[in-house]
Amino acid sequence: MTSMSMSRGSLWSIDSRVIVYSAIGAALYGVLVGLFKIPIPGTTAVDVRPAFALVPFFGYAFGPIVGFFTGLVGNMIGDQISGWGALTSYNWSLANGVVGLLAGLAPLYLRSMMDKSLAQKALAGAIAGSIATVIGFLIVFYDMIKDQMDFNAVLTTEYVPVVVGDLIATIILVPVLVYAWEPVKERLGR
Repeated sequence: MTSMSMSRGSLWSIDSRVIVYSAIGAALYGVLVGLFKIPIPGTTAVDVRPAFALVPFFGYAFGPIVGFFTGLVGNMIGDQISGWGALTSYNWSLANGVVGLLAGLAPLYLRSMMDKSLAQKALAGAIAGSIATVIGFLIVFYDMIKDQMDFNAVLTTEYVPVVVGDLIATIILVPVLVYAWEPVKERLGR
């Protein structure tokens, strides 16, 4: 069962599928984001990360628990691969997890788009991922406390660059991933 067809109560259930999809999502995201990213000049270690689209996609397709785990653990893996250390920027990993969690709640706030055509489902995925990205990355403002940065510094060198870069990846790649996953899901009977 995927998030796109789940009822409200089943969004929070944990079974073997949730565990497997969480592990696959975190591993894919962690490795791909650790290897394929482009630094944005003038920012505080913010990168354009095409692999980020996996976080809202896994949340949207498989539910909030899978999305949260994919973002949280996947970002830690990516940071470790990049040489930053898994827990150095724990608030950024948490922000990635919250993005996946919020995208996984899409069936609750985009219900009218969920049972329509594949194009509507893909559009709903892009909308859910975009909303989740804008809200989820508000957590990076914790750097004001953790790193003693002022509001303008966090806004201009962290929040805006990461949100813009990740929105581009989300808007372009999440619909592509939904289009690719939907026929596979139907064949698997999920």
